[in-house]
Amino acid sequence: MELLKVEHLCKTYGQGENQVKALDDVSFSVDKGEFVAIIGPSGSGKSTLLHILGGVDRPTGGKVYMDGCDVYAQNEEQLAIFRRRQVGLIYQFYNLIPVLNVVENITLPVLMDKQEVNEERLNELLDILQLKNRGEHLPQQLSGGQQQRVSIGRDLMNAPAVVLADEPTGNLDSRNSQEIVELLKFSNRKYHQTLIVITHDENIALQANRILAIEDGKIVRDEVIRKMSARHGEERHESGSVQKDGDVCGDEVTRR
Repeated sequence: MELLKVEHLCKTYGQGENQVKALDDVSFSVDKGEFVAIIGPSGSGKSTLLHILGGVDRPTGGKVYMDGCDVYAQNEEQLAIFRRRQVGLIYQFYNLIPVLNVVENITLPVLMDKQEVNEERLNELLDILQLKNRGEHLPQQLSGGQQQRVSIGRDLMNAPAVVLADEPTGNLDSRNSQEIVELLKFSNRKYHQTLIVITHDENIALQANRILAIEDGKIVRDEVIRKMSARHGEERHESGSVQKDGDVCGDEVTRR
């Protein structure tokens, strides 16, 4: 079942002779629960695409649909709610709040959204992320791999429909890198979340269901590596698709 649809997406920066076309007529769709790797050389438009998919940067032209809802038809307030509730953005840099401990960093998006913390989900995430005994630790007291796990926990706490990861292992060694990838794959399977990962690592890309290759702002290859299992594809996503709060894209009636 289709979750994300992109139609004729374009993004340009600058004007005249200084104009740069970061994305050039990009179209594709992604099914619910699919794991997609996006590869390409530096400057090819990968991060720009991810930011537009996540509601962070408006396109110059084209459409982005989440569960059939036009993401950029929303106003700024609706877009902010969309980002908090429906998108998990994981970056190469952990972006943790240094004065907040592990639990406070993970639950921050929920509290900012004025929602009640789901303690069962929090404890499950701490267990999955192997942070059960680190709940009161500050970021500076954690290793790089542990900090990235906290970042992942923060982005999974709101049960987003889609997780977007921009070089999530870029600052980690090979062992920690594979651990982070396994955590993302586990979340993809357990919570049936759509996962889109930008990577330069061929080993990571080959673990995806599908690879999109981008060059000069265009998709030059769209290759299915492995099909999702029937059971995985048929599971209903936690986030649902019924809208509320001013028709925010993908919002659910009963939040966890």
